[in-house]
Amino acid sequence: MTKIIAISGSLRAESLNSRVLNVAVKALEAAGAEVETIALKALALPIYDGDYEAEQGVPAAAQSLKEKFISSDGVIIASPEHNSTYPAVLKNVIDWVSRPAKGEAMLAAFDGKPVALLSASPGGLGGLRGLINLRALLGAIKMIIVPEQFCAGGVNSDSFDDAGNLKDSKQQLAVENVAKSLFEVVAKLSAK
Repeated sequence: MTKIIAISGSLRAESLNSRVLNVAVKALEAAGAEVETIALKALALPIYDGDYEAEQGVPAAAQSLKEKFISSDGVIIASPEHNSTYPAVLKNVIDWVSRPAKGEAMLAAFDGKPVALLSASPGGLGGLRGLINLRALLGAIKMIIVPEQFCAGGVNSDSFDDAGNLKDSKQQLAVENVAKSLFEVVAKLSAK
């Protein structure tokens, strides 16, 4: 079974990006994927610090997440935009997960792993600037970035129905298509 990790770059309980991510998760599960949603707030990771790592090692939560990345077939991230880039909490998680264990290849958790991106915002650009920067980071750590992405402005809490779907059918379909594209990329890579 295809295993996907789903991550929201937001810590907010009622995050628009977490809600958009849930739409994608439903689409991935409908396609047959096993999806695990990771709550970044629950990880409670310290800010990455090389001295901390040298003295105390990689935190258990980061090591556990890295193992989940390594055993997954793909990743989907919904990220808000913070000051024209992605949130610091998301970068911090990536920094910790990137730390190699003794004898492990650099970027073992990311190298060749497909990733799809989503963003939603009440603002007009819908988080686009954040995704541009996030794409650059993920490419630098050797992830395979799915070309399709969802980026919608004008999204707010009223944009979702009681079932958690987007009321705008075009937006709903666009999120589902990003999830479908990720699933197809994973399938193609698995067939090789």
